[in-house]
Amino acid sequence: MSSLWMTDRARTVRLAVISEGLLSWPLYVAQAKNLFEGAGIAVEVTLTASSAKQLEQLVKGGYDIGFQQSDHVVRAVESGSDLFIFMATSPQPELSLVAAPCISSFDNLKGKVIAVDGARSGYALVLRKLLADKGLRDGDYTFTEFGGSKERYEALRGGVAFASFLNPPFDRNLFAAGFRSLGTLGDYFPTYPGSIAAARRSWARDNEPRLVAFIRGMNAAFAWLEDRNNKQEAIGILQARLKTDAVTAARAFDDFSARPRPTVVPEALRQVIDIVCDAEGLKGPRGAPGKYIDSSYLHKATA
Repeated sequence: MSSLWMTDRARTVRLAVISEGLLSWPLYVAQAKNLFEGAGIAVEVTLTASSAKQLEQLVKGGYDIGFQQSDHVVRAVESGSDLFIFMATSPQPELSLVAAPCISSFDNLKGKVIAVDGARSGYALVLRKLLADKGLRDGDYTFTEFGGSKERYEALRGGVAFASFLNPPFDRNLFAAGFRSLGTLGDYFPTYPGSIAAARRSWARDNEPRLVAFIRGMNAAFAWLEDRNNKQEAIGILQARLKTDAVTAARAFDDFSARPRPTVVPEALRQVIDIVCDAEGLKGPRGAPGKYIDSSYLHKATA
C-alpha cells in the first residue's frame, strides 16, 4: 500500500446524502469550487436514496457524516447509538404536499398510497401527524417507501402513489402537469427544523481535524452563496447538478441568499423529540436537546 494512498485516505471524509435537491446547493458549491480541498480534506459523496439505509450505515461506520433529518439522530440515540448533530445544513425545506389531480382534499386520501422515503422517519413522521390532525388514522391510507425526492416524484407521475411531500423543482413540475397542492410543510409546521449534519461521537473525537475542516468547507460554501455577485455562477452550478431551468434557479438563489444561515435551534429540536417519542411510544423522561447536539466543533471551525 503506497504512502500516497494512505495520505489520501487519512484526509477523506465519507459523506452520505439521501437525495438531490435545492437545499443541497451549499454542498454542490463546495464541490464545484473545491472548498473542501481548500480546507485540507477530500469528500466522497454517496447518494443513498434511502434514509433507512443511510442511517444504518452511518451508525455502523460505513459513512463518516450524513445529511438527514434530526429525527433520525433522536431515534438512533434513543436506540443506543452515539450519533450527534454538529451543524444545520439547510433551513426548513420548501416542501409541498403534492397530490394527484383526483385528490382535492385530505379525505380523498382514504384508501390511497402515499409516497414516503422512510415510513417512520423524516418528514413521514410529520406527515403522519398532519394526517391525524386532519382526521385520518393509520389504517385509512398506506405509506409506501419509494426513496428520495426523484423516486417519489416518479411514483406520483406514474400513478403508483397519490400524494407525497416534494421539494422544488419536483413539486413545480407536477403542478405544471395538473397535480394539486394540499399545502406546505411551513403552513402546518412553521418552526420544524431543516436538514442537519450528523456523525458518530467516537469518529468525531478520533478525527476532529477532518470534521472541523468539513465544517469550514461548508461554511465557505454558505458564504459564497450569500454573495449576490456569485448569482450567475451559482445558477450554473445548480443547473448542472439538477437540470433545473434558469428561472427556477434564479428564484431559488434570491430566496436562498436572503435567508439567514441555518442553525440548530434547541427549541425547534424539542418539537422533533416530541414527535419521535410519540411515534415510537417511548416512555419516561424525554431527553433535552443537548443529548443530541454538540456545537463545539462548529465553534472550533469558526474560531
